Amino acid sequence: MTSSALVPTPAADPLADRIAEVTRNTAETRITARINLDGTGQAQLSTGIGFFDHMLDQIARHGLIDLTIDCEGDLHIDGHHTVEDVGITLGQAFARAVGDKKGIRRYGHAYVPLDEALSRVVVDFSGRPGLHMDVKFTAGSIGQLDTQLVYEFFQGFVNHAGVTLHIDNLKGFNAHHQCETIFKAFGRTLRAALERDPRSAGVIPSTKGSL
Repeated sequence: MTSSALVPTPAADPLADRIAEVTRNTAETRITARINLDGTGQAQLSTGIGFFDHMLDQIARHGLIDLTIDCEGDLHIDGHHTVEDVGITLGQAFARAVGDKKGIRRYGHAYVPLDEALSRVVVDFSGRPGLHMDVKFTAGSIGQLDTQLVYEFFQGFVNHAGVTLHIDNLKGFNAHHQCETIFKAFGRTLRAALERDPRSAGVIPSTKGSL
């Protein structure tokens, strides 16, 4: 006889601060990312790409995540290494801050509009990295951000945070609006998935018993 009941396991401190800092240095970028998953949405961002900073700020504010990112990248070449490596470093910080995932809701989703644009983002803190992204940007760049690099940011994040992430821009003809709805929805989705569920304190939200 088998059972799918979720059995609580003891937690040393279910209300411990979920804070992490990761430094990643390569020949192309030098990055430090600091996060507090239970923050108030404060952000200090310096990537050298103004519109990218604006998008990262959406994650912090709408996810209620305190976020600091300091990045020095080879922008004299282009923004690729900076944007991708920030995604990698941020993903590593999330994985460290989330820990064993006891007590979190695990899944989150959000629909966010901005004028004519509408995006949907869904996440599963499954431990299995995977990205499905269906976004047809109407412009090749927004400010100094190459819109192709939005995919690279999220690919770096999911690979190192260990999440399954679906991103769909459902409507929109202004590229700024398209991108902003994606990042706002991503922030709201993270907030929903990482929220502590009082009914599942100390429980890993999986029938396998681990994530």
